[in-house]
Amino acid sequence: MFGSTIPKEIRDHLKAKEGEKVAFVLRGDDVILRMVRGNILDLKGGVKPPKRSQNFEDIRKSVKKVISRRIAREA
Repeated sequence: MFGSTIPKEIRDHLKAKEGEKVAFVLRGDDVILRMVRGNILDLKGGVKPPKRSQNFEDIRKSVKKVISRRIAREA
């Protein structure tokens, strides 16, 4: 994990607080910065239940994919 410095004008506009997560979405030659807000309850219905048991790491990867798709779709 690494940190990025976001200019104050942009932080203020996004109402971003220190330590909040952001996503960088690639659109052609452009990069869109999106705030990642919400919690696990916002994902209800976004991850289909598995037909067999899965380990926690697999579930975590699935949730990350759903979050990434939603962020990219909203950008």
